[in-house]
Amino acid sequence: MTGRSFAELIAEAAEVPVAGWDFSWLDGRATEERPPWGYQRLMAARMARASAALDIDTGGGEVLAGVAGILPGPGTFPPLTLATESWPPNIAAATRRLHPLGAGVVVTAAGQPLPFGDAAFDLVVSRHPVAACWPEIARVLQPGGTYLSQEVGPSSGRELAEWFTGPQPPEVWDRRSPERAAAAARAAGLTVTGLRPATLRMEFRDVGAVVYFLRKVIWMVPDFTVARYQARLADLHERIADTGAFVAHSTRFLIEARRPVGG
Repeated sequence: MTGRSFAELIAEAAEVPVAGWDFSWLDGRATEERPPWGYQRLMAARMARASAALDIDTGGGEVLAGVAGILPGPGTFPPLTLATESWPPNIAAATRRLHPLGAGVVVTAAGQPLPFGDAAFDLVVSRHPVAACWPEIARVLQPGGTYLSQEVGPSSGRELAEWFTGPQPPEVWDRRSPERAAAAARAAGLTVTGLRPATLRMEFRDVGAVVYFLRKVIWMVPDFTVARYQARLADLHERIADTGAFVAHSTRFLIEARRPVGG
């Protein structure tokens, strides 16, 4: 994006649609290192053995749709495959993407119980859930069923968020720790069978990429608007011009848990 003015970059990024969970608009403008475990591949391996699967907080259905292309055999989902989503733009995108593949999309509300019966699924998955509700996950899992999730970890994107907000108290960044997730899973009656953390490098190569990212990942700077943070964006534009990129770090953790047979 070399040579484009601050005003041009900001104006473009402020108008781009941000529905769904596809970040391809950032190609060539920002990068984020991928976790080493290959979540989509792990998800496909477990779906190949499942008979009833649920994807919680599917976003625009991008990850689940990608699994259909790498499943072994005929490349079809389990006989019953459902996804939940609560954000209206994502609901529409997920419906368009998943219905042709044989997966249904169920509208849910944040913080409300899952609209499914007890022990309805032998596999529940979620990539970057808004907030894992462990009692509900345990309830809808069949005995012997598996939950697999990649979650956002502690202090993820802290350098970027605090560029705009200033330093935040430690408790703001510690809420998503792997250890807390594992403790909550066990408290809900599940057996944690895997827990892996990772710290990953992020690079933003122009200020428009930052604007797009913050409009899409709305919890990073909850009150973000271009107008509110115009001065800090201008400073960031100058910093990127001087250094080539703004570097931050995301954190992720992979957690897998099982509902005990007889539990």
